[in-house]
Parts: sequence; structure tokens; C-alpha cells
Amino acid sequence: MLRMKNTKPKLTFNKELDPALWQKKLKAKIKQLTGYYYKNQHAKVEYITIWKQTGSHGTIEKIVYRSEPGVDVPAYVCIPKNARPPYTFFICLQGHSTGMHNSIAVDMADETKSIHVEGDRDFAIGCMKLGIAALCIEQRSMGERKETLMKQKSDHPCHDAVMHSLMLGNTICAERIFDVARGIDYLQQRGDVKMNHIGIMGNSGGGIIAIYASAVLDRIQYSMPSCAFCTYADSIMQIYHCSDNYIPGILNWAEMADVMGLFAPKPVVIVAGKKDPIFPYHGVQKAFSHLKTIYAAFNASNNCRLVTGDEGHRFYAKEAWETMIKLIK
Repeated sequence: MLRMKNTKPKLTFNKELDPALWQKKLKAKIKQLTGYYYKNQHAKVEYITIWKQTGSHGTIEKIVYRSEPGVDVPAYVCIPKNARPPYTFFICLQGHSTGMHNSIAVDMADETKSIHVEGDRDFAIGCMKLGIAALCIEQRSMGERKETLMKQKSDHPCHDAVMHSLMLGNTICAERIFDVARGIDYLQQRGDVKMNHIGIMGNSGGGIIAIYASAVLDRIQYSMPSCAFCTYADSIMQIYHCSDNYIPGILNWAEMADVMGLFAPKPVVIVAGKKDPIFPYHGVQKAFSHLKTIYAAFNASNNCRLVTGDEGHRFYAKEAWETMIKLIK
């Protein structure tokens, strides 16, 4: 703990820096630290349709797209009933849960069966009600993509995948970001998407990837991470977290607000819970104050918002969407 307190991130933002040059330097460093080595973005995405159905909120199509050789990504493509193309799309990422099926509020084993989803985590339903389309991605090592082939597996679904990524010279964070990038490639080749109106959202482990993907991927225009944004010192350095939240060496260079600051001046809505036990609200407030300083340097303070719910580690749909809708132009 003493070493952490004495570590001063070399690329943390301050008002004396040129903001654009600072972003360029830190973005390169974040790619290096995460091991984001991917080069084949914008290549054609191969995919197949598993099923397609129409419900009260619109049409949902389950697809599987090829992210990279040997890596297939299940996803739901959700088109709202009362919207017309081209569509505004939000990429929806579940955290440590049973998986992406929660985003459309169906049973994992029987996708024809509706379920109640706690904590407003039925992200795609929320999107469709607002006339926004959604791409719900199953994250690596979660839901349908849990590890099944190892001889002896850990009890935590992410641990083995995290360790494998480290052995291969990158992080699962980078791999998950790339799945998002290839999801955007899929959206681009559809021909019915407003490519300058792509957002990303997620809670907890989904919010973490929303933050890092927003920092790295230029095509994302709106960001809404929930119960994931905090200082590293007050969250993952103080409280047990899944190993997928850790980026080797990042505290030597930046705090989480700096990472999110790479998204400036584009609109971001930070969602937090006052009683969140693993991303404590006092740490959220400190991180948000630093993030506001970054946005102010871009003359974009109005594009940086904090939405706070009265409960714990969950999404707060009403408050979050009321704020985000005002920022979508």
C-alpha cells in the first residue's frame, strides 16, 4: 500500500499540458499496457444468424460473428419497433453475470422464455423503448463463452482466460475491446447504422470495458459506464476484484479518470451507486473531479456528467438515460 501511495502516474493530466498531445501519448501507452496489438479492424466480418424474432419492443436477431481466427462472438442485434434507419446503436456489455441474455431479459437456456432482470440490467430493452438499437455482445469468458476445455478450471469464470492472455503477452481487456471493435465493423457493413451515433454502455465488468473501449476506439461517440468508474486506489487496489480488472503497470502512468479522459470531448455519462461496495462513491467523486478537469481543458464540461443512484452495484436506467438522451445529437 505504501508503494501505491508513493507512485505518481507519469502521464496523469494536469492543466499545464496540451490536452490533444497528452491524449495522443496516453492512448499509445494504454494500447501498449493492455497489449492491444490488433490490426485488422475494418476487415469484413463473417457472421451467421441463429434466430430472429419480433416482440413488443422490436426485432431481435441472434448472430455469431467472427472476431479473429478461432474466436466467435455471440451477440443480439436489437432493432426498435418505432425507429427508422439509419439507427443510433448502443453496444451493451453485461458484467459478471450469467451473460448477455440479461440484456434482452430472456432465460439463458430457453431464449423464448422471458425473465425479470434485477438492477435495470436489461440494457437492450431499455434502448429499444427509447428508439435506440442495441448490439449486445457476449464478453470473453462470460455467459456462453465460459471456459469449458481446460482439464482443471478455476472457480472464477474469468481467471483462466486472464492468465492465458498474460502468458500470450496481452490482457483479456484488450481482447474484449477488440471484440467490440469487430462488432462496430459488423455494424458498419450493415448499411443501416448512423456510424457517427454509436454508443457503448455496461455495468461493472461491462462498464470497465466500456471505459477502455471508449479510450481506444475512435468510432465510439457516446459512453455510459456504470458502477465501474472510480480511482484505482479506492477500488481495485483496496477491495477484491476479478483479475480481469487489472492492467499490468497502469498505475505508473495513469489513473482511471485519465483513461476515461481519452474520450474527451465526446459525451460521457458516468453512472454510480451511493452504496456500491466495490466502487466506493467517495472514490467515484474524486475520479469524476479529475475527469471534469480534463473535459474543461477541451471546453466540453457539459459533455461530462455524473448520475448517481441511491442503491448499490447496479444500473440506474431512468436517471442515466434521461441524461444521455440530452447529449445525443
